[in-house]
Amino acid sequence: VVSLARPAWNPRPEKVESKGRDIVFVLDVSRSMMAEDLKPNRLERAKLAIRDLVEKIQGDRVALVAFAGTATVKCPLTQDYGFFRLMLDDTGPDSISRGGTLIGDALRKTVDELFSDRLKRYQDIILITDGEDQDSFPVEAAKEAGERGIRLIAIGLGDEQEGQRIPVVTEKGERTFLRYGDQEVWTRLDGDTLRKMVEVTPGGRYLNVATGTFDLGAIYRDLLADAEKRTLESLRINRYEEKFQIFLGAALLLLMAEMLLSERRKGNGG
Repeated sequence: VVSLARPAWNPRPEKVESKGRDIVFVLDVSRSMMAEDLKPNRLERAKLAIRDLVEKIQGDRVALVAFAGTATVKCPLTQDYGFFRLMLDDTGPDSISRGGTLIGDALRKTVDELFSDRLKRYQDIILITDGEDQDSFPVEAAKEAGERGIRLIAIGLGDEQEGQRIPVVTEKGERTFLRYGDQEVWTRLDGDTLRKMVEVTPGGRYLNVATGTFDLGAIYRDLLADAEKRTLESLRINRYEEKFQIFLGAALLLLMAEMLLSERRKGNGG
């Protein structure tokens, strides 16, 4: 019983450091992300990939920004991955009240509200979008981020050639497709814009997923896991020497002694 209590003494002061990077996921939640050229749709596939990546993160701080016609910080920089996953699960097209797609504004909000100029070289933005933008000057916004030492990793989702219609549900619960005037709206991946954006950030990368599969965990291993990290937290704790072995050894000796005495009593009784 004493051994199971893990007795310990002789405390020694020890410094424990937590190192990592600041990673912000900037997620497009506009209507075009509901297109089903990736199953079940672009947005849900993106959220699934983010969850898989967060499972592999060790020590980095993560944040989530959702955007469409405006942008909102759904989760500030944190090492509480459970809270981050809750906010990610709660993110969808209804997270943003204004429609449209303004990638540039989302990047500016991310840089201004979540990053610090003091921490250059340790900051990354993972942008997941179909690339369609409504004159928010995304390349210029990416250049501003690059000048502050922030790296942009852009993930492009959707069919770049033929495109896809955007499913909607009417008030009667009927499934149809989004229309503008008399024509159905088709959404295509704008890979050219995303390529230009990553080129103006230090070490930027563009992953053209299109309608295929992608593994953000592999991107983390290749680009982020071994990247330069800063000290996020430094604590000084007292490390105690565990002494449960002494009491465990004594218990074993007593058990052996009991076995020998039992055998001797049986011998005397015979």
